[in-house]
Amino acid sequence: MRRSRRSDQGRHLGGPPRTRLALLSAMVVLFTCGCGGSPSSGSGTGGMAAGVQASGARTVTVRARPVPHLGKVLVNSQGYVLYVFAPDGHRAVTCTAACLGSWPPLMLPSGGTLAAGAGVDSMLLGSDPDPEVGRVVTYNNWPLYTYAGDVAPGQASGQDIDLNGGEWYVIRPSGQPLIPGS
Repeated sequence: MRRSRRSDQGRHLGGPPRTRLALLSAMVVLFTCGCGGSPSSGSGTGGMAAGVQASGARTVTVRARPVPHLGKVLVNSQGYVLYVFAPDGHRAVTCTAACLGSWPPLMLPSGGTLAAGAGVDSMLLGSDPDPEVGRVVTYNNWPLYTYAGDVAPGQASGQDIDLNGGEWYVIRPSGQPLIPGS
C-alpha cells in the first residue's frame, strides 16, 4: 500500500515544519493575548504576561513592586513586569507586527482610565496611539510592554535582552529604564 505525502504529514501535529511553526506561532499569540483563557476581573491583563487589556475592564492600574535582583519596578495589575523598548526612544511605539507576539503592549481600552497603584507617580502615567489599534499605556513617555517569556508574576526574564530589533529593560518607579552599567 502506497501512502501519499499528504496523509503522512497529517499524522504529525500541524503537518510539515512550516505548518507546525505557523500553528505554534498562532498558539503563542492566542495564549499571550489571553484569548481562550478566563477573563480577568479588575484592571490589567488576562493570561500569561499579556499586555492586552481584558475585555470589560475600564481601569488600567500600574503598580511598583520589588523583583529579585532588580529592586522596585513597574508591574501591571496581575504583577507581570512592565518593560520599555529602547528603539521607542522615550517617545513613541515602534514594536509592531511580529514584535507584538513576544512583547504585548499594555493597552488602554477605549473610554478607559489609568490608575497609579502603590509606588507609582500618577503624573508620569499617560497613553500614546498604537500604530496597530487603540492606545498603549505610557510611563514617563515610555510605551509599556509585558514579555511573553515571563510565565509568572514577578519574573523579569526580558530584562536587558536584545530581541525584535533592540534592547528591552524594566522600568523603575522614577520613570527611568533599568539599564545595566548606567
